[in-house]
Amino acid sequence: MSDRISAGCGFLDELLHGGYELGAITAIFGPAGSGKTNLAMLAAVACADNGKKVIYIDTEGGFSVERLKQLCSNHEKVFENIVFLTPTTFEEQKKSIEKLKTLVDQKIGLIIVDTISMLYRFERKIGEESGEFNRDLSMQVAQLTEITRKKNIPVLLTNQVYSSFQSNGVSMVGGDILKYGSKCLIELVPLAGGKRKVVLRKHRSLPVDTEVLFVIVEKGVEKVG
Repeated sequence: MSDRISAGCGFLDELLHGGYELGAITAIFGPAGSGKTNLAMLAAVACADNGKKVIYIDTEGGFSVERLKQLCSNHEKVFENIVFLTPTTFEEQKKSIEKLKTLVDQKIGLIIVDTISMLYRFERKIGEESGEFNRDLSMQVAQLTEITRKKNIPVLLTNQVYSSFQSNGVSMVGGDILKYGSKCLIELVPLAGGKRKVVLRKHRSLPVDTEVLFVIVEKGVEKVG
């Protein structure tokens, strides 16, 4: 029995030696437009096409049925195998993740949260105390960790970034909460000419800082170079 599920694209499966790990949280982070939702949708398509159910928590309204039709020929079957939760506030996101315990069964093959930090980031911007939000985000990651470890269901998170003077680059929103809660970290870096770079930043069994160049195309993503 494999300890991984396909990421839905060949170059990422190759980079990860088979795909996303069971029993672990994988976080894909990068700026807007870097391809996070495309990779999340490709993973959902691969899992759903294999006959498993996918729970897709869409906090940004980024999942597009039209894009799904481009990614697979059997979009109706795939769509039927995806359970959508669409929180519009951080409190609703908290409740959606708490609800997972009642939704998860043997039919579920993947849990996706796209993105884990958008509502957290937005509501902190409007002047709320950050301590409570950080505790809630930590609890959500802890609940996802419990599910992935006990049920052996992979969890895929997408995450936003912000400019960081300390690192001379970008840092993940949520900082150490997501950094330490995720067993695999994948960074997406936009480049000139529509290219993107995917970099493996953390993994518990693979060498880090390996990278691949890719572009987003109508049928999904393609390796370049």
